[in-house]
Amino acid sequence: MAKQKLPTLRQFQDRFPTEEACLEHLKLVKFGERHECGKCGKDAQFYRVAKRRSYACEHCGAQVYPTAGTPFHRTRTSLRDWFYLMFLFCTTRNGVAAKEVERQIGVTYKTAWRMCHEIRKYMAQVDGDTPLGGEGRIVEVDETFMGGYDKGGFGGKGKTVVLGMKERGGDVITRVVANRRGATLLPQVGKNILAGSEVHTDELHGYSGIALTHTHKRVNHSRREYVSAEGVTVNGIEGFWAQLKRGINGTHIHVSAKHLPKYLGEFEFRHNWRNHPQAMLSELMASF
Repeated sequence: MAKQKLPTLRQFQDRFPTEEACLEHLKLVKFGERHECGKCGKDAQFYRVAKRRSYACEHCGAQVYPTAGTPFHRTRTSLRDWFYLMFLFCTTRNGVAAKEVERQIGVTYKTAWRMCHEIRKYMAQVDGDTPLGGEGRIVEVDETFMGGYDKGGFGGKGKTVVLGMKERGGDVITRVVANRRGATLLPQVGKNILAGSEVHTDELHGYSGIALTHTHKRVNHSRREYVSAEGVTVNGIEGFWAQLKRGINGTHIHVSAKHLPKYLGEFEFRHNWRNHPQAMLSELMASF
């Protein structure tokens, strides 16, 4: 089976060449070709209303707005710009900076920043939080520090702790947590990793209680052990951390603790949909 590829810019432009095409897509996703009119109760075809983002019932003329309830409804920014920005978010590896959006589509920085954050919110919503693992499956658990002012990676001023859980060969879930103590980490493990899973961690003391609920195996990094003789490793989740930090440090330079969960959701979405790249954009558009 051929490996799926991300859509190209040319394919995107062919699919959404005009503002009309974008609005029609929203209409089909939200209402379909035909649906029951909320006013007259008849099964109806709805026709485009000139100079408005709406469609009118063929029987009674009642109008529906495909953009209602979406970030597109009360914005003067064109749907083509919104769709193009979603395309960028789905096809980039390291994220999209608001400053780049400002340059590419000609909006103010404030507008670009708001658009980016709306898209990140919906990326997290599409991805969801289905628990990982299950009988006979392996889940790697690790934590990392994000942001702050020291460069050692051992905590310190301004640092935010992020817990990551990654199923071997599967999805990843991240959570911003208050600290690395067992009382903080273990509830997250119990909530997001199914019973019967084999959990791999490093030697951090906070993970000691995992053995009470799951099969727990450790790799000892302090002895320069990265894959044990039994195949225990957290290299998978550490690879995700590396991609996340390259994206944030290289594209965004700095992300505040307040907005960090949105960025985590963005990177989770791209990772978890990596085997279905052609579906990324459609799923994201359908969520608005």
